[in-house]
Amino acid sequence: MLSKTEYLELDKKIAPKSKEGRTLLLAFLVGGLICMIGQGVSDIIKLSLPSADEKIVGEITSTVMIFLGGLMTGVGIYDNIGKYAGAGSIVPITGFANSVVSPAMEYRSEGVVFGVMCKMFVIAGPIIVSGVTASIGVGLIYWLVGIMK
Repeated sequence: MLSKTEYLELDKKIAPKSKEGRTLLLAFLVGGLICMIGQGVSDIIKLSLPSADEKIVGEITSTVMIFLGGLMTGVGIYDNIGKYAGAGSIVPITGFANSVVSPAMEYRSEGVVFGVMCKMFVIAGPIIVSGVTASIGVGLIYWLVGIMK
């Protein structure tokens, strides 16, 4: 039986070295690049529609980024980005598109209704429910604080 110190020394020798620094850097760079692309899309929309307010520009930008994320998932690019970028590809809105399109593609052999439509929100569904529930909770707190003033 190994002592605790012997085990820790053996673990240091055998365990693979962490690539945490590289992983964090790639996540930061890829996530930043996705956000830069989103900002570029937003700037192009502002130039194309000068009378549009910020809300409309934001809605169109979100739609374009979701479309691009879904398209890149559909052609197999986004999964490769995710292998190297990790959370850098999951956190932006394009990651949401990926979480909807991936299961839909995986289960398409089961048909449109029972495959694509039933399975496309397997990953994103709980996130949407959590977001809606949290926003209702925050809204209630905001409302109650307003009443107490």
